[in-house]
Amino acid sequence: MNLSDCKIIVSGGGSGMGRHFALRIAEAGGSAAVGDVNEVGLAETLEAAKGKPGKVHARRLDVSDEADVASFVAWARESMGGLNGLVNNAGILRDGLLVKKDRETGNVKKLSKEQWDAVIGVNLTGATLLARDVVASMVETNTRPGVIVNISSIARHGNRGQSNYTAAKAALAANTVTWSKEFAPFGIRVGAVAPGMIETPMTQGMNQKARDALVAAIPVGRIGLPEDIWVAVRFVIECDYFNGRTIDVDGGLSM
Repeated sequence: MNLSDCKIIVSGGGSGMGRHFALRIAEAGGSAAVGDVNEVGLAETLEAAKGKPGKVHARRLDVSDEADVASFVAWARESMGGLNGLVNNAGILRDGLLVKKDRETGNVKKLSKEQWDAVIGVNLTGATLLARDVVASMVETNTRPGVIVNISSIARHGNRGQSNYTAAKAALAANTVTWSKEFAPFGIRVGAVAPGMIETPMTQGMNQKARDALVAAIPVGRIGLPEDIWVAVRFVIECDYFNGRTIDVDGGLSM
């Protein structure tokens, strides 16, 4: 699919990688409908998109809310005059060890169900709802070709303190294979990109000691940038022979 032909939803488009993806699509002459719970960030994305050959549309979106997802998909299709893709980018972190014992008090602390539910709700359930409704829209309108790009993570292989995030991102990578098979009859491809440590507002909020340790472990010697991930996302969109696979873009980092 050519970028100039894109009419794509980008979730989590109010900042970081999502904003970068949307702006790159608009620069190439395509259209992007961005959603995020961060309405201030959405306004900033729209401002950054001014003057570009393509068009960026923005509206608040809570991907964990089924009704909101359905409404957003319908709005995006109408706003862009069609819908042929999705970049499943929205994600949050609520890190914590599943079980932790305080060294001083001996008290045992468990990862809360709230922490678990929040991450699963956005990173997995939300991504699944979006994929389902975007594909349903394309099937209803007989739109093809179509493409879905899931943003997974190298944390899907397992990472201490991220049981919830790992579970969601591993499931998303696995469902990239599942959905590629299910959606093939409709002319829709599904690929995934798994970032490593990337400079975004989410990673900037990490514990500094943990962040420094991760960056030091990256063989290429630097933290990744949203553009590094965009190169892979663009490949998935443009390469019509790529399907059902996950690309790791992590600078060689092993967690």
